[in-house]
Amino acid sequence: MTSPPAPQTVPDLETLPRGRVRLWLATLDPGYFAAVMATGIVSISARLLGHAALAEVLLVCTIGAFILLLAAYVTRAVLFPRRFALSLRMPGTAVTYFTVVAGTNVLATGLLAHSLWIPALVMGVVAFLIWLVLTYGLFCDIVLAGNRPLLREITGVWLVWVVGTQSVAVLATTLAPQLPGASGQEMLGVAGVLFWSVGVVLYLILVVIIFLRLFLIETTSEEMGPAYWILMGATAISVRAAAGILALGDSAPTALLKEMRPFVVGLSVVLWSFGSWFIPMLVLFGLWRYFVRGYSWSYEPKLWSVVFPLGMYAVASATLGRAINFDFMPALASVWVWVGVAGWSAVVVLMLLSLVGSLRYSR
Repeated sequence: MTSPPAPQTVPDLETLPRGRVRLWLATLDPGYFAAVMATGIVSISARLLGHAALAEVLLVCTIGAFILLLAAYVTRAVLFPRRFALSLRMPGTAVTYFTVVAGTNVLATGLLAHSLWIPALVMGVVAFLIWLVLTYGLFCDIVLAGNRPLLREITGVWLVWVVGTQSVAVLATTLAPQLPGASGQEMLGVAGVLFWSVGVVLYLILVVIIFLRLFLIETTSEEMGPAYWILMGATAISVRAAAGILALGDSAPTALLKEMRPFVVGLSVVLWSFGSWFIPMLVLFGLWRYFVRGYSWSYEPKLWSVVFPLGMYAVASATLGRAINFDFMPALASVWVWVGVAGWSAVVVLMLLSLVGSLRYSR
């Protein structure tokens, strides 16, 4: 009688393929779609603050990054299905796939500047379906299957879940005025309120856990980096979603939007204030990481998680300030937009230097 085949082990999955492209695909960071998020939001911020030519260039870059990474994700799932499945079974990496949701919705929102509401609607539906699978799949995997992450594993990366959720709300409220029918506009308005509410509650839950993790467990220089910028980015996109709800309530008021307005205004100001308060702390984290601990300045895909909050903060400040007549917020955004552009440019330069260095090394 023959014995059954041995189960697949982790070391077998760690066998890396030969070839530069196949190796890149096999080791592709599940959260690489943050590059689409970052480029897209910097484009939106530039357009929002009157820099149309720059916005167009960045929009083209966003489309290119979206196509490239979408092809890479699909190819990786086909060529390396066990690696892909393993990344989905590990909560710490599975949550990073919410960057696909956010990146798709950010690009769709950027396309609305050219009134391309049909492709934006299609992309929004696809992003919603991915969000649905990831949200309930992740929740069931942790709660029902008992695949619980350790407290050390819950870093700022988990707030991408909030970013993906709020991106649905942002697209819904931005897309609603461009739909031809009043019923569709009202439905998207309700969807915007519901997803914004879910995103806020998720943020409050996760941020408490993350602060406990920071206070109770030692943080390494590798962990203390781009991941925690998402904490500010999650507040910023929550504020942007709130501003969309307020703007939609002014242009197409419904009973729900009228009743929600005071609560949305108050909570959005609280979230904006908390996110602003955390920016100096994030700068201190970066100084500690690079200058005290001597962490390498080399390129890593996680750096895109720094660029997105920088761009999102400008968008959030401009849109909320205009919605509630806080003039200092758009004035701040007009300066901060260049911080986002500078951050995006710096990461692109590091990425190109890394690519050139790897090509020279292989030769």
